[in-house]
Amino acid sequence: MTEATPQVSAQADSFHERLEHIALYRWWRRSVVGRVDHEAVMARIVEDSGWSPRYAFMVMMSAGIAVLGLLLSSPAVVIGAMLISPLMSPILGLGFSLALFDFGEMRRSLTALAIGAVAAVLFTALIVALSPLQAPTAEIIARTRPNLFDLAVALFAALAGTFAIIRGRGDTIVGVAIATALMPPLAVVGFGLATWNMPVLGGALALFVTNFVTIALSATVMARFYGFGHYLSSQQTWTQTFVLLFVFVGLAIPLGISLKQIAGEAVMVNQTRSFLSERFGADARVTQLDIDFDAAPVVVRAVVITPRGRMQRTAALQDDLAGALGRPLKLRLDQVLLEPGAGAIEAQREEIRQAGDAAAIATQRIASLAQMLALTAGIAPDNVTIDRDHHRAMATAAPLPGASLSTYRALEQRAAVQADGWDVVLTPPQMPYPPIGFASSDDALDVTAREAVLVTAWAARRWNVRSLAVPGLPQEAPESPSLVQRRALAIAALVRENGIEPVPAAPAGSRFVLQSASGGEQP
Repeated sequence: MTEATPQVSAQADSFHERLEHIALYRWWRRSVVGRVDHEAVMARIVEDSGWSPRYAFMVMMSAGIAVLGLLLSSPAVVIGAMLISPLMSPILGLGFSLALFDFGEMRRSLTALAIGAVAAVLFTALIVALSPLQAPTAEIIARTRPNLFDLAVALFAALAGTFAIIRGRGDTIVGVAIATALMPPLAVVGFGLATWNMPVLGGALALFVTNFVTIALSATVMARFYGFGHYLSSQQTWTQTFVLLFVFVGLAIPLGISLKQIAGEAVMVNQTRSFLSERFGADARVTQLDIDFDAAPVVVRAVVITPRGRMQRTAALQDDLAGALGRPLKLRLDQVLLEPGAGAIEAQREEIRQAGDAAAIATQRIASLAQMLALTAGIAPDNVTIDRDHHRAMATAAPLPGASLSTYRALEQRAAVQADGWDVVLTPPQMPYPPIGFASSDDALDVTAREAVLVTAWAARRWNVRSLAVPGLPQEAPESPSLVQRRALAIAALVRENGIEPVPAAPAGSRFVLQSASGGEQP
């Protein structure tokens, strides 16, 4: 711990002598500060806050568990990663060093934190890069948009954790680690780095910085409350106070703006629903309502079931709704008209309610599907095509560094699993087909060669290629085919099974590389 200089000690003594005349200060010194073993607490903090091989190993294991839990969208696995994450210790060390003006401990804690964060990001990025499952899940998306509530969670959890450490109940720090969730945001940063998805990376990094800065400064506040750094002068104390206020306000402003935006979107949805319900009357029901806030102007999509006599003109509704909300917008409205005498009003309302519930669920699912596929393809949600009638979602993927056709096919398969009941079509960017290799003197497709043919056929269908040139494929089946011809025939049979017509091409080398023959662009 850093020792105070004689001049600072004299200023501190004078400062505290004046405070001793205040009854509240005397009570605080006796009942709060006097019950804490400061040396023992600092010994525990210093012991756990530095870098060590064990610390680095536990960080990487925690990061590995976290990213696997995120890719599997398993909250239980993510919580397991939080339980073993050691990142809390150097952050608490940083907080106590700020309270004590102990720059040596500050360097140790920052070094350990930097090593842990970099190791976690690189390790998770490596796992994601080697994994065929690279589609953003709900657990990943949930950590890409921090707001003021995240700061409040980190603040309360840090105060509770620091209290537990100071009062000798450090085991509860495990629960605090779960609440603040330091490791999952870092794992999402690694995911964003591996997939080169900057919105995901930036949002998760902002969440991690919010958590660790809030925890560190909250630890500083609690440490000063329990008498750590009591020898500091009034000037140093006021410096700490201004720095804490400045940082908290600096964090709160952008997070508050984010929260305000989220709240504003929710309010606009409610106002739009209320407006449409009022205009169409009590016998109508707004069954679908989806607002695209990223569009300029905002696009409102709605479906209303209404009696024929209450039918409205879309253009007039759009102008009135824009005036009510105070912002320009585009209204895309579908009106389902109920005929007079189609049934009792109560029966119609029941039909409306059932249809509305199902439609609302479908709309929410479609919006989630578009968002998920957009993050998977690395594009904006507006570029995702949704075919409601045929339950098909289509997108053209942006180029990803180091990605092959196998990567894009795996992304499509993962997205299809999450979009239960929907046909997901992910078109990869143009690139060469994978080579198809055979074992020496073997004409049968092994697992690797078969996968290469399947990937080639999949890419050809996505590029609207109707035929593929197979090197060595004979025009007619020979009586005694050569080894090259037998191999070409095996490839052609599998290509034909997957809906692509094989055509002959001149053989070239021992490895087969198919080429687009017609009906699409040459990669």
